[in-house]
Amino acid sequence: MELTDQDKQLNKQLFGADFIWGVSTAAFQIEGAHDADGKGESVWDAFTAKKGKILNADHARTSCDFYNRYEEDIDLIKQLNIPNFRFSISWARLLPTGTGQINQAGIDYYNRIINYCIQKGIEPWVTVYHWDLPQVLEQKGGWTNREIIDWFSEFVTLCAKNFGDRVKHWMVMNEPVVFTGAGYFFGIHAPGRSGMKNFIPAIHHVVLSITAGGRILRSLLPQAQIGTTFSCSQIEPLTDKPRDIAAAKRADALINRLFIEPILGLGYPVKDLPVLKGLQKYFQPGDEDNMHFDFDFIGIQNYTREIVKYSFFTPYIGARMVKAENRNVELTAMRWEVYPPSIYHMIKKFDAYPQVKNIIITENGAAFPDIVKDGIVDDSKRRQYLQNYIAQVLKAKNEGCKVNGYFVWTLTDNFEWAEGYHPRFGLIYVNHDTQERIVKASGSWYAGFLK
Repeated sequence: MELTDQDKQLNKQLFGADFIWGVSTAAFQIEGAHDADGKGESVWDAFTAKKGKILNADHARTSCDFYNRYEEDIDLIKQLNIPNFRFSISWARLLPTGTGQINQAGIDYYNRIINYCIQKGIEPWVTVYHWDLPQVLEQKGGWTNREIIDWFSEFVTLCAKNFGDRVKHWMVMNEPVVFTGAGYFFGIHAPGRSGMKNFIPAIHHVVLSITAGGRILRSLLPQAQIGTTFSCSQIEPLTDKPRDIAAAKRADALINRLFIEPILGLGYPVKDLPVLKGLQKYFQPGDEDNMHFDFDFIGIQNYTREIVKYSFFTPYIGARMVKAENRNVELTAMRWEVYPPSIYHMIKKFDAYPQVKNIIITENGAAFPDIVKDGIVDDSKRRQYLQNYIAQVLKAKNEGCKVNGYFVWTLTDNFEWAEGYHPRFGLIYVNHDTQERIVKASGSWYAGFLK
């Protein structure tokens, strides 16, 4: 592929030899094999079976069939010169009923993936929890039940003991504000609960579970690099009116600070988001000490920015987003604004916490309408998006920010939660009827960049 001027300016070597490059996935979104070899039902299996929950009534019972095609897909990772592969472990595949009885077939499956990655010279990065809670545990209250701290601890321990001899990089959880907000407040993601009565206890139990998971991994795998990941969006007020500025501050506390600050030992951002006073009801003796953990790295996942205005009619937060499609800006297929400086601003924001020792961009990417023409997918918009966002990462690094890695979301077009198969984020196009894979132009560009 011929190098453009931007390629020449954006050279991998500018990041330094130790900078980490990779690609990210999640078990539920790619594996399929929803009930194969003893796997139990997850909250997402149950949620996708409900009418009207997923766009086009899509489901992930087969998805990308990574369960059966993992060698083919890992071969493609190798072909694309990608040295690090982030994937998650399905809790229900290891512990079909959430706790107790272990499914050895599930452990064997992930051992095969890890071993094949290592055989191909690819470093496995494991996310322990990427949203697929066993449905049996949801029936006991899921993240609203304080017992989940013990259930989750059992799952983390099982992962560490079975995979920790080869996996050197761990992420405890993926994007807690998304799975608690969408799944326990808005009800638009699994398990479909809504309201503050579900959201508030879920927040606290997730924080305590993240830190418990960190301590378990540190204890069992003292040489491992242990992190956890957070979604984040640059938040700006619509105007410089005081009430818009205050609304943006509340939105920022909810979207960007709610989980990172207690985990860093700073407590919940109650001062800027008073509704969080309701968390106090769920505190027990020792929680203040147990809420924080010293992670080796923090994963941040940024796609866009949000513009916020004051809203009298929005309960709890008094703020609402101004939709990107109403702002005359470039959009992705998710109707998110394309705004490369957002990733720079979020790196700066997280870097400003003295407790954060190392930042890895564990997800960044874009969905666009991809068309196959003569066996080729020329996704120039995605290529441009990746180039522009990576350039902003370099800008932050050159200014001294401790950002030391970047993972593209995602490897293959997959099941994108409530949006089904409509948004295509992959470097590799997947025909979900035939399972044919086609490396897109963006994938070829990334391969050339990494080479």
